[in-house]
This record gives sequence, C-alpha cells and structure tokens, in this order.
Amino acid sequence: MPTTHLLYLHGFRSSPQSAKARLVARHVAAHHPGVFLWCPQLPPSPRAAMALVTEGTAHWPASMAVIGSSLGGFYASWVAQQRRCTSVLLNPAVQPARDLARHIGEQAGWHDPEERFFFAPEFIAELQALDVSALPPAGPELLLAAQGDELLDWREMVARYPQAHQIVLPGGDHALSDFPTHLAEVLRFCDLA
Repeated sequence: MPTTHLLYLHGFRSSPQSAKARLVARHVAAHHPGVFLWCPQLPPSPRAAMALVTEGTAHWPASMAVIGSSLGGFYASWVAQQRRCTSVLLNPAVQPARDLARHIGEQAGWHDPEERFFFAPEFIAELQALDVSALPPAGPELLLAAQGDELLDWREMVARYPQAHQIVLPGGDHALSDFPTHLAEVLRFCDLA
C-alpha cells in the first residue's frame, strides 16, 4: 500500500524551517501532490510533542510513514511503534535522555535565535518513557548515519537499529549537508503514492 500521509519530525532546537524538512516538502509537493505531508513545530516537552503528533495523526490511514532527524529520529521510532509504519531515521538521537541532560535550561531556536524555550529537568524522564529501543521494529526502517556527525555517535545509531536498512555515510555532518543526494532514496523507501 503506497504511502499517502507523511510525517516529518525535526530535531532538538530545530523547526519545520530546517533545510531537510523544506527539501522534503518541496519534493513531495512537486512529485507526489496527492501525498499529505505534515511537519509540526514540536514543543520542547517530549510528552507534549508526542501528544501533538498522536492527536494530529489520529485520523490518518494505515498508509503513513514517518521521517525523523536527530531527536525527531528518536520520536519517529516511537511513532512507528504506535502506528506500525515505515520510518526513516536521519542521524537519529539514540540516547536523548543522556545527551540532553546537559541542555537543561533556556535554549535558543536554531533557525530563529529570538525564539527561546526552556528545556525542563522533567523532560528527561519524559524522554525515557518514550524509549522503544527494547522492542523489535514495528515496520520497515531506513537508517542514514553520517560517520562525521559532530554531535551524535554513528556507531550507537548502527547498534540501535540492527534490523534497519542501513546507509552509513563516510564523513558528513550532523545536519546531513549532502541530504539532497540521498533524498530520492529516502522517499523511495517511504513508497510515496
């Protein structure tokens, strides 16, 4: 069943204005006009973020897929478990409860530094509650992991997703600056209508 609904989840401090999110949106609009794409601005609370996504996709058919980048990749694995759908993980956060503990406090948005938010201590437990790494994948998974990621360890990504179709990129960076060269493969994996 081809994908008719596509969810894109951005990373920590990011937004729907991320280069990857906009590239996906442009490509889907141009080549798959019948596909509904949603890239919500996620609140800083992981619980609130997944409540927003759950509510926003509640009426979606089974023919959905999710793409997530960084923290959005961690969230995408949770969504895929709930909806039993295809997921694409772009340099996903594997241990966000551990990694984001040092970011508790006021943060600035990446695309709009004027945009401030507070990453609260209780968000760490919320992240732990969303961890589905002990469960087998509920749908097909594609992992894109850059060995040159300066924020997250690609080896942890590869170990976390042993059953995924894995593309390990030599070099690269956390933002996946060469994402345009991988876009066709990512969307082919999503099997868009």
